[in-house]
Amino acid sequence: MSNPILVEVMRGDVLESFHRGVICVVDSDNHILYQQGDVKQVCFPRSALKFFQQIPLLCSGAIEYFGFTRKEIAIMCGSHNGEPTHVETVRSILNKIGLKEEDLQCGPQMPTLREDQYLLIKNDIKPQKIHNNCSGKHAGFLAYCVYNNLDIATYIQPTHALHQTILTVISDFHEYPVSLIKQGVDGCSAPIFSFPVYNQAIAYRQLVAPNKFDQSVQNACKLMVDSIVEFPEMIAGKHRYCTDLMRLSKGELIGKTGADGVYSLGIVKQQLGVCIKIDDGKMGPQYNVAQAIVEKMQLLSEADNATLHHYIATENKNFGGMVTGETKTVDLQLPQFNSIKMH
Repeated sequence: MSNPILVEVMRGDVLESFHRGVICVVDSDNHILYQQGDVKQVCFPRSALKFFQQIPLLCSGAIEYFGFTRKEIAIMCGSHNGEPTHVETVRSILNKIGLKEEDLQCGPQMPTLREDQYLLIKNDIKPQKIHNNCSGKHAGFLAYCVYNNLDIATYIQPTHALHQTILTVISDFHEYPVSLIKQGVDGCSAPIFSFPVYNQAIAYRQLVAPNKFDQSVQNACKLMVDSIVEFPEMIAGKHRYCTDLMRLSKGELIGKTGADGVYSLGIVKQQLGVCIKIDDGKMGPQYNVAQAIVEKMQLLSEADNATLHHYIATENKNFGGMVTGETKTVDLQLPQFNSIKMH
């Protein structure tokens, strides 16, 4: 049975195409408060896993040893645009651990924004590995290896001690056995691990309410969340939903996108977790759905929702600048969220 249509693409008043997908919202007891589609569907969180991949580093003592700033911690968790501030911050991490850009194994990538692309072209510079949206994550991986005297040449291999430690951590946060976790290779060449949508929602709930974990993990989660809230521009950058949402929510919402149509949210006060997966992997519709949920749950003020509302219904324009239609979220019907009590 197909998952439901979550986002419609209109040309004029005709439904031209659509995106099916899954939504799962869980509470502090892992009960499903709301679902659309098959929440047992397995997929890769992709970059939505980055927060959990940095927990071993945050628990290791390396933060204090190298003197990493909150800005640097934030970009270790980010999928950045490759803006100058992002590149400078990743370079700062590498300098502190005594490594060079050549030690990154994420592969070169053109920056996201045209202004930054043009700057490289103007200066006859090819895109570098440090411009890769995952370079902060890889710098964090390398920091863990340097601190623990682990081999850096093989740090992206699944059998590396780093990823074996990550595997244990993510299994705990997702409440999903290691024996059932499948692994693949992410776009940045690092290992990536798969989970049901339901368990991805659980992980984000536990990220913002890590009560079951020991004090070191709780401290790591708090430091991570505080860093992201203070420097939301490091998680994505200009004109990006993750950055816009967390800047406006001021620590109430922790959200992260993942490639191929994933978006996950941790909702702090209500201690809820959300995972969205767009079946066809299109990037964009997951933001439509995420903002629809934020508005339905009344998690932000009317003014802040107005600022972000264009993510729910986006105008589609042709090459001549004419509006041809819109991409919009279907009515999700979430009345039960109005009665959720704050913890």
